Amino acid sequence: MKFRFQRKYFSIPYIIFLALFVIVPMFLIAYYAFSDPSGHLSLQAAKKFFSDPSKFHVILVSLFIAIETTIICLLIGYPIAYFLASKEYNKNIVLVMLFIMPMWINFVLRTAATRDILFAIGITGGEHPYLATLIGMVYNYLPFVILPLYSTMLKLDRSQMEAAADLGASPVRVFISNVIPQSLPGIISAITMTLMPVMSSYVISDALSEGNVTLIGNSIYLSFANSQWNNGSFTAFLLLILVLLTMWNTNGRKSEEVRGGLW
Repeated sequence: MKFRFQRKYFSIPYIIFLALFVIVPMFLIAYYAFSDPSGHLSLQAAKKFFSDPSKFHVILVSLFIAIETTIICLLIGYPIAYFLASKEYNKNIVLVMLFIMPMWINFVLRTAATRDILFAIGITGGEHPYLATLIGMVYNYLPFVILPLYSTMLKLDRSQMEAAADLGASPVRVFISNVIPQSLPGIISAITMTLMPVMSSYVISDALSEGNVTLIGNSIYLSFANSQWNNGSFTAFLLLILVLLTMWNTNGRKSEEVRGGLW
């Protein structure tokens, strides 16, 4: 029988990669999360997590900084993306690249540079740990907000905006009733790419706050660094569940927006 190469075979490397670097690690996290140091099935890590008040404090701090970072990035990134996507400037790719180029630099180098700049202007992790962490988060994740918003705003139906203006709608009314609903998929993508990664980040908070701000990512890292594999895995498992729920919720909202736009 003669072998015939088909397009579906191109997916084999991806399937292998997915199995080795996604499915297997997730299985290991679940295994360690619900077992004890001797390898037996146990809820010891779960009981320790829910009985430790410091864990809830870490979650609240992580959620607080993540929400603040997301809101600030949206407030800064939304007008920038709208400006870059306007007819007058969307042909100048250089302006877009100026906001995307920081993503090309190594993450650790960006964080170290941010720490040095903040130190030069008097904002140190020892005196202002939350402010330093928040500034570092906004700087590092702002491009992840601008890019999806910019991609969405390039597809705005300008004819609807012009029609609304011709019918007497004010610029503010046009923006609220037309621009924001059309750009909602980009807003949801920006939130997805910012909120959860901030909560799971640990390099930025560790470097900029000088260890004074502990996020969920820091908690997981410290558990693994101290060979507390079960405790760290359970925290990572909860964070994974939270990420999956967030992705499911945002994807559902995107689908609703698409169906609503068609009608």
